[in-house]
Amino acid sequence: MKTLARFVLGLVILDAAVAAPTLESINYDSETYDATLEDLDNLYNYENIPIDQAEIEIATVMPSGNRELLTPPPQPKEAQEEEGEEESTPRLIDGSSPQEPEFTGVLGPHTNEDFPTCLLCTCISTTVYCDDHELDAIPPLPKNTAYFYSRFNRIKKINRNDFASLNDLRRIDMTSNLISEIDEDAFRKLPQLRELVLRDNKIRQLPELPTTLTFIDISNNRLGRKGIKQEAFKDMYDLHHLYLTDNNLDHIPLPLPENLRALHLQNNNILEMHEDTFCNVKNLTYIRKALEDIRLDGNPINLSKTPQAYLCLPRLPIGSLV
Repeated sequence: MKTLARFVLGLVILDAAVAAPTLESINYDSETYDATLEDLDNLYNYENIPIDQAEIEIATVMPSGNRELLTPPPQPKEAQEEEGEEESTPRLIDGSSPQEPEFTGVLGPHTNEDFPTCLLCTCISTTVYCDDHELDAIPPLPKNTAYFYSRFNRIKKINRNDFASLNDLRRIDMTSNLISEIDEDAFRKLPQLRELVLRDNKIRQLPELPTTLTFIDISNNRLGRKGIKQEAFKDMYDLHHLYLTDNNLDHIPLPLPENLRALHLQNNNILEMHEDTFCNVKNLTYIRKALEDIRLDGNPINLSKTPQAYLCLPRLPIGSLV
């Protein structure tokens, strides 16, 4: 058995030896290996190669993702200049150019000294502030003025055209000026006027006022017997506050609007009051709910003499009872 195994193993070894490739001798090029270090330096020295013999390849490495790079064609000089001008112009998100601002009249109309009103005063939206500027006249106002303040100045007169064509004007406050004269048509043609404040002036007579007023303050002036027209406040259905303190009035201006809430007449010369000044003597059930604030203190009137005049009021007037 051992002899058979040895015989099979010998056959396998013989077969492997026959199948192995034939060994051939390898010849090495000794010229390269025999070269010195100086020869190697000359072999790889590119500085001595003439330019016309050198083959230099310039290439651009493409980015990953196989994306194609597009190089725009050269543009003429004029096109480049136009492009530069366009780039200097700001663009909106949608690519359109913003409109250039219109500077015509941006500071409002000019005064008599050829000075823009909104540079002399302060204009914020539709409000014009001209307080404490030593003005002696009302400056021309922008057409959209809704609120005008000109307090603590030296204005002596309100002319007819000072507020002409200001259809949006809602409030005028000219406290602490030197106003002694007001043109009869100064306020009449203001369709939106709601509040008029002219306290601390020298006004002797009020002009015709628009019926749209809700707030009037003419305190500390020189209004006398003829300073207020008859029935001046009759048709002012929305008038809520009427302040006429510190004048020379000798009577309460009648009739008073039904919706009036506050009537201040202190420090005048009012001597008497009638029973129908506030109430309706023909209708004892009539109640005047709105009029809760009546000031008559500082007048030479004895309120205790006319008790029937207060029956319809929610509160008694403030004043002297002796």
